[in-house]
Amino acid sequence: MSKPHIIIIGSGWAGFYLADYLSPTLYDITIVSPRRASCYTPLLAAAACGLFNFYLAEEPVRSKSRKCRFLKANVTSISFPSKTLHCAPAFDDDTDPITNQPFTLSYDYLILAPGCIPNTFNTPGVAEHALFMKNVSDAMATRKLLFDLLEKASLPTCPPARKSELLHVAIVGGGPTGVEITAELDDLANHELRDLYPDVAPYLHISIYDVAPHILGAYDRKLHEYANERLVRRHVAVETNTRIEKVDGEALWVKGKGRVPYGMLMWVTGNKATELVMGMQDVRKSEQGLVRLLTDSHLRLFKDRDSEDVWDGVFALGDAADIDGQSLPTTAEVAVQKAKYLTHFFNSRSTAWFDVPASMPFTYTEKRLVSYIGSRDGIIAGRGDREGWTGRSAWLAWRSGSVMWTRSWRNRIVILLTWVLNWVFGKEIAKM
Repeated sequence: MSKPHIIIIGSGWAGFYLADYLSPTLYDITIVSPRRASCYTPLLAAAACGLFNFYLAEEPVRSKSRKCRFLKANVTSISFPSKTLHCAPAFDDDTDPITNQPFTLSYDYLILAPGCIPNTFNTPGVAEHALFMKNVSDAMATRKLLFDLLEKASLPTCPPARKSELLHVAIVGGGPTGVEITAELDDLANHELRDLYPDVAPYLHISIYDVAPHILGAYDRKLHEYANERLVRRHVAVETNTRIEKVDGEALWVKGKGRVPYGMLMWVTGNKATELVMGMQDVRKSEQGLVRLLTDSHLRLFKDRDSEDVWDGVFALGDAADIDGQSLPTTAEVAVQKAKYLTHFFNSRSTAWFDVPASMPFTYTEKRLVSYIGSRDGIIAGRGDREGWTGRSAWLAWRSGSVMWTRSWRNRIVILLTWVLNWVFGKEIAKM
């Protein structure tokens, strides 16, 4: 008797966890994703700034210990009634005919975890000129551009005004990702770069732009004001209530201020739904904010808004999905907790629960928000009656938490050893 076939769409936090822990003795497992590696997003900013090697910030889907089939492809459409996926190989600019041949897959169970893509809010020029921070290739591009700009500014033909323009890092988005990138870049600028580029490092300056009235809006007033004050004290320009009108290759246009030259523009303003999610018909989706697939409390995908029916054998989780009526955040913690929930039931072979709405719904266990704000300082959100706190202990909590996100003990050990070597000898940024 053949095993049920589970197809997982996406190799992010949720999809990768499922591929790692679903039982290959009970199911045939296929993961379909345009990316052959799963990225540890909390480590990207640190990797971009030289705290450790890039390979430690991701893990390949293919592994001797991971018994699943991987297909490097995009799912272009889904037929839920016939349980069929239509796919296209994901190879950019490849002219080989085989990479242009679509194919179909059939499933018994489908797990939708396609994630999201960066939201440019249709701002002209962003897609062409900005850097994002969603995967390791983005971190590599950030590091390369930063050092190219430092070398350009070091040329004897570069006047001081141009040095200042080239070494202006503009970060659009004042959430945790934008602030943590700012923190890592500021640490790098105030330590290693001052030794390697003593003539031009003082010209490097960072600006954070956000349309909201303050940065780190997920934290309470005391904490986000503390973060703002600390960043400003370190000469980071925090520009809130700011709208970016357009972008070109050398400058961004800020409403009310006009043209602002930059050398590197990073866009970390949030997410939007993928083409796959936007194109799905006969499924229930959220109507406000980020478009997300809506599920019941057992993560089963609803057919549409006017029906309480769910699609047979179809589940959705990760940033692309939410439980109807709950509005859970788009974080790795939520994605992993949902993946653990599905894994438990699939591996228990308790398939009857799929059809029993009253059986063990998913419940989210909220964890404290932690963010790094630079100079070995951090903030931790309060919970319940307990207030949040700041300082070096918060920084240590953030660093240790980031390490524990990696699933490989080998990677954890190498990261810890690298941090020790960095502390003793400094970062090896000369090799970047």
